[in-house]
Amino acid sequence: MPETSTILFILWAVMLGGVGGGLTIIGPWYKNLVKPSWQPPDWLFGPAWTLILGLGAWAGILAWDGATTDAERTSIIILYAVNFVFHFLWSPLFFNLRRPDWALIEVVFLWVSVLVLFIGLRPYSVFASWLIVPYLSWVSFAAVLNLKIVRLNKPFGKAQ
Repeated sequence: MPETSTILFILWAVMLGGVGGGLTIIGPWYKNLVKPSWQPPDWLFGPAWTLILGLGAWAGILAWDGATTDAERTSIIILYAVNFVFHFLWSPLFFNLRRPDWALIEVVFLWVSVLVLFIGLRPYSVFASWLIVPYLSWVSFAAVLNLKIVRLNKPFGKAQ
């Protein structure tokens, strides 16, 4: 039977992937946005997030195993919980509320939460920290893409 930590971090990844995917509505509004030519095809985002969140879960398991006290494990849980909140908020802002401009502000908080994961896991496992690099890279790319979409399509918030 898997350890509680393994279940916890797999649940983190599955919930983020499932909820994020469920809140990502590729409907007419999104299809009609002007997007940069370098945006990856829509089908790539699901596999990319699956891999990235899987690596993030593995990083959490490794860091948990490297922690030696309850206080250290609590710190890891807090890092992942904060990241969960900021990761969760982006899709509803962008897709459901149709506010890429608000999502652009929120993605800064998401990016910082991923950077803090990268830094915060390092004392427990250097390898775990490096497993966060694809997540940080993808969120960096997504932030630039979000910025470009805002610039190409502003203003938002008017009747659509």
